[in-house]
Amino acid sequence: MAKGYWVSVYPAISDLERLTAYDKLAGPAVQAGGGRVLSRIPSRGGRVVAHEAGITQRVVLIEFDSFEQAVAAYESEAYQKALVALPDGVERDFRIIEGID
Repeated sequence: MAKGYWVSVYPAISDLERLTAYDKLAGPAVQAGGGRVLSRIPSRGGRVVAHEAGITQRVVLIEFDSFEQAVAAYESEAYQKALVALPDGVERDFRIIEGID
């Protein structure tokens, strides 16, 4: 079975304090849904080299055992509560994608 991934890119963040509040809710919701954070740049260190129209701001990659599990985690009550805390001043490009089996 192919894995599922959450891919988030944040082109603009205007309120880091409120983003931290979202992170505090989202982290446990992701873990409860079976997600594993593979990369969070630059918040947790790590390096990035951006090409073409690449964005060097925050990028988060989370892995789930299946695409269905990734979708279910997003739709969970716990994660929906976290989304409410996501500040208006945060521009986010979020996708759930299926890996190659």
